[in-house]
Amino acid sequence: MKKMVLSILVENTSGVLSRVAGLFARRGYNIDSLTVSETETPGFSRMTIVCSGEDDVLEQIRKQLSKLVDVKDIIVLDPKASVCRELILVKIKVNSEQRQQIIAITDIFRAKVVDVTNEAMMIELTGNQQKLDAFINLLEGFDVLELVRTGITGLSRGYGDMLSGELD
Repeated sequence: MKKMVLSILVENTSGVLSRVAGLFARRGYNIDSLTVSETETPGFSRMTIVCSGEDDVLEQIRKQLSKLVDVKDIIVLDPKASVCRELILVKIKVNSEQRQQIIAITDIFRAKVVDVTNEAMMIELTGNQQKLDAFINLLEGFDVLELVRTGITGLSRGYGDMLSGELD
């Protein structure tokens, strides 16, 4: 099974997220990750959708999305020609002895301590999925109180794959 990361430019209209997610649901496709935000262009948002499947299923997803009226451009983000990142926030229960261990792990990953209390610390880390997974694995043995991941977001490198005005 392959993974595909889609960067989809959509009109920022009411219900567009529901229509895109509904397409996946109606056809029995799963969304592994979804992020949406406004772009630099007023009236447009960019969705980054990660989905998995065989080649024919992934191609069918791309073709079905391109038929939606709100969809203006679709770019398949090639890992070699794009930058993809994810944000994680982790709240960890700590005592005074564990605090230094957590700070050491945080420094190794270039993460940030964004909140500290006597009983807990909150860490923020941005990077690719493998980096975040490695960070979480090093936290085994500590009491993780809460954890949240944003999902992947990404853009193609360089100048060439910006809104072309036409779909493939």
